Amino acid sequence: MGQPAAETSSFMTDFLLKSGGVAIIDGGLATELERYGADLNDPLWSAKCLLTSPHLIRAVHLDYLEAGADIIITASYQATIQGFEAKGFSSDESESLLRKSVEIAFAASIGSYGAYLADGSEYSGNYGHAITLENLKDFHRRRVQILAESGADLIAFETIPNKVEAQAYVELLEEEDIKIPAWLSFNSKDGVNVVSGDSLFDCASIAESCKNVVAVGINCTPPRFIHGLILSIKKVTTKPILIYPNSGESYDGKRKEWVQNTGISDKDFVSYVNKWCEIGAALVGGCCRTTPNTIRAIYRTLSSRSPALSS
Repeated sequence: MGQPAAETSSFMTDFLLKSGGVAIIDGGLATELERYGADLNDPLWSAKCLLTSPHLIRAVHLDYLEAGADIIITASYQATIQGFEAKGFSSDESESLLRKSVEIAFAASIGSYGAYLADGSEYSGNYGHAITLENLKDFHRRRVQILAESGADLIAFETIPNKVEAQAYVELLEEEDIKIPAWLSFNSKDGVNVVSGDSLFDCASIAESCKNVVAVGINCTPPRFIHGLILSIKKVTTKPILIYPNSGESYDGKRKEWVQNTGISDKDFVSYVNKWCEIGAALVGGCCRTTPNTIRAIYRTLSSRSPALSS
């Protein structure tokens, strides 16, 4: 569903106006799929359900819509052609599964190269010296093409751990003449830089330089860091700022499990929301370990400050 450049640039502005000034992004997908009974112990993670139980993905998406979400992100975060082929699917079958994710949702998720590796490197951004800008573009190129042509309203490049992958994304958007808008969302573990140690200023500047990127922000990051990160991004960009933190829980990338009792409650999470919006956040939601209850609480909080959201 290609759009002329002028329409792409106004897409997010128009969307935010219709949403009452602040749009609500959905919350964590994997945790909710597991609550419905899905077994995600697999390199494909939540994308495994595209193969085995797409009805569960639809159920979770509906839960978030009912909770008040304006934007539903697809289950394609860890869905790669390479990952599906490793499961024995042909190239055509792999591409079909990617398209299937967009039949169910709205914003086409693209996770990092580290998410495909499923070794925790999406939380470090350390891919080794052998992985170059060109390697990353080659890895992501076909997936970007497919999702851009699949009917999604936008592409969500998520949990970007380093500067080189951000550069790969914006170059792909330009080289492939992608017509639909995109957002770039980084993650941080210190509240200052992205997880690789690369400067957030530099990363956000890359997003700012690309006309197809209609929003830039932070996801999968503890809520306590978000305030400072919004202020840092504001110094670089004129684009809308999006934030969808995790629950604040710690993830053990080697053991592939969340550390218990390290997060915050929905009440505490939502207590940050008005302040985030006051200092510049225009799209707010949740990432890992947040739930429809979190999004419902965000919706109620924002409804109380915006008549358009409560109408």
